[in-house]
Amino acid sequence: MTTHTPALSADTYDVIVLGGGAVGENAADRTAQGGLRTVIVESALVGGECSYWACMPSKALLRSGAALAAARRVPGSAEAVTGSLGVLATLRSRDAVTSHYSDSGQEKWLESAGIALVRGHGRLTGTREVTVTGSDGSTRILTATHAVVLSTGSAALLPDVPGLVDVQPWTSREATSVQTVPASLAIIGGGVVAAEMATAYTSLGAQVTLIARSGLLGGSEPFAGELVATALREGGATLLLGDSPTAARRTDTGDVELTLASGGTVTASEVLVATGRVPQTQDLGLAVVGLADGDWLTVDDTLRVVGESPASVAALGTATDGSGWLYAVGDVNHRALLTHQGKYQARAVGDVIVARAAGTPVDDSPWGAHVATADHSAVPQVTFTDPEVASIGLTAAGAVKAGYQVKILDYDLSNLGGASVLADGYVGRARAIVDLDREVLIGVTFVGQDVAELLHSATIAVVAEVPINRLWHAVPSYPTLSEVWLRLLEQYGRPGHVG
Repeated sequence: MTTHTPALSADTYDVIVLGGGAVGENAADRTAQGGLRTVIVESALVGGECSYWACMPSKALLRSGAALAAARRVPGSAEAVTGSLGVLATLRSRDAVTSHYSDSGQEKWLESAGIALVRGHGRLTGTREVTVTGSDGSTRILTATHAVVLSTGSAALLPDVPGLVDVQPWTSREATSVQTVPASLAIIGGGVVAAEMATAYTSLGAQVTLIARSGLLGGSEPFAGELVATALREGGATLLLGDSPTAARRTDTGDVELTLASGGTVTASEVLVATGRVPQTQDLGLAVVGLADGDWLTVDDTLRVVGESPASVAALGTATDGSGWLYAVGDVNHRALLTHQGKYQARAVGDVIVARAAGTPVDDSPWGAHVATADHSAVPQVTFTDPEVASIGLTAAGAVKAGYQVKILDYDLSNLGGASVLADGYVGRARAIVDLDREVLIGVTFVGQDVAELLHSATIAVVAEVPINRLWHAVPSYPTLSEVWLRLLEQYGRPGHVG
């Protein structure tokens, strides 16, 4: 028997995705591949924050300095390096990586993938209904037969420091898209963005002062922040840890002057604020589902938005009876503010929507394996400083706090044959956390040159819960940094006979 799907009107789709960044694109691609007519609503550049103002341009700015530093650590190539970093060439490379801030290539990809694009600001105006306001003020109403996916990301948080807004501080957007490197840069914050931009701008020749009330890379193992701080200081940066600004103003010369809690002042050409993120949920019409604009969105493991009051529960429907229709992926749900985790969520939500549209219970379907769980405790992350910091899972302190019985394995990477080949005087460290009850890894951290490429092996070991007795049979090649796995296992001892 042949069935026919009713034709859809021009403004009716199976799935509407609000936000055309990397996460929204992945969600739309997954639903389109599943046979659902899908549209993306985007008010800025398709490709979003990661493509133009975050992941990609920041790594382009960092790469030149990292490559130069690596060359200077190797006898022979060190003698060949006689010049300084080419700042203009680095900026041109950044521009090429961002496609010169044009999304025409992304538009072509959407067309080839069968995904429609509507330009403008979208907001919820009813159940499965989105009203899009164009740049010219025109409006268009879109309706979805199955789902609306919110993928609007996050924005920089500006701390409440008197005068800070008035000096027009940089956020990560300005820092990664700059066309002229300032003579000096003050950075407020000690997290990933602050550490990476301190590394990048130091290599680009700016005099960098980093001000971090809670220290550097506080969410990582303590040695990570210590090694990165040492490298930044050796590169010429000034680090004011345990301090914070209390006021900001522009001087008569146009510089920014920050008054510090310690009583001192810092003066710089520009100031970058990197103190956290806020959700891009303002003016999304969340009142339609009983939620408040400006809040992070709570989701279940199928990425469906969860109601927090009787009114919102009624408006959102439920997954069990098929009435649930609103989903949120990426930064906006606050589970893991990382592009790769957001794209993981996007793949999961796409498969879930396709399954539910087909009337297939998610837990009983082939799509069940894609329900999002990896962002609970096994989140991989790389901080592209020099040295790099790569980690997955829990820190030692986090594991103990969570109640695990653990053994902590530490190793100095400079003792590896592979490290001695990479650099004269290699500096780095590794730590693995073993859950003694199950004899599996629950956390791994690497710090050092080129350790980012070690991370996926650790991610597989942690996520797959590979038993220690099987890891012994994963033989690392010599001489590579991967030999660290053998050294960590030797520290642990034979499974069941912990030394």
